[in-house]
Amino acid sequence: MKKGIQVVVITGAASGIGRACALRLASKGMYVGLLDLNESEAMKVQSTIELNGGKARTIQCDIAKSHDIQQANEKIVSKWGKVDVVCANAGIAGRLSPIDSMSEEEWDTTMSVNVKGTFLTVKHAIPYVKKQGGSIIITSSVSGNRMFSQAGFAAYSTSKASQVAFMKMAALELAKYKIRVNAICPGAIETNIGESIETSPNVKKVEIPITFPEGDQPLEHGPGQPEQVADLVEFLASNRSSHITGTEIYIDGGESLLRG
Repeated sequence: MKKGIQVVVITGAASGIGRACALRLASKGMYVGLLDLNESEAMKVQSTIELNGGKARTIQCDIAKSHDIQQANEKIVSKWGKVDVVCANAGIAGRLSPIDSMSEEEWDTTMSVNVKGTFLTVKHAIPYVKKQGGSIIITSSVSGNRMFSQAGFAAYSTSKASQVAFMKMAALELAKYKIRVNAICPGAIETNIGESIETSPNVKKVEIPITFPEGDQPLEHGPGQPEQVADLVEFLASNRSSHITGTEIYIDGGESLLRG
């Protein structure tokens, strides 16, 4: 591998924000490890990267399984020798339910993927990143951090708040290794995550109607694009953010200022 090339590991790289980040960072010369449960869709991202002259490797991975994420890192390091940047991006919305009718399984599933999965992604990358320093970027959300008005989001919002707390602890712990740790907190972004959300019919019972006469997305009057999030991730992955760590950065066009 050429000297000076950075290696990035991205979870949830097959679609949405993860895909946009993979394409962006590959276009900047990084070698990209594409980790996702959906191997076939991740392979499509790899093909796009390679068609544009970049380097990528797809690894099927369940981030909630320690063995999977550990092996994925080992494969990346075996191929390219190191890991410089980690994008802990994979996550689920889970099933939206009122607290009193939410099952333990629904709660556990969301926590397992979003919180445990983030922990395992960071944990198994640290031995490699700390050899030369680098950047860890966690995809959290405005939910649970600056927005609390979404009915049925108790598990999801709690998991996203947990990610930010974990990020801050990790930022201090890893500073001595010159590893920066930050979290991005997107608002509404135009991805396919909404298609995977299952909503309990009981959610209607706990909704609190909120009306915004001129809309709830004041900056652009619509959802953000994955490529706009990739702009932020590119910055946090680069040396331009060399003095930024332990910080959550909101990218939502001001939406959460109205809906918090």
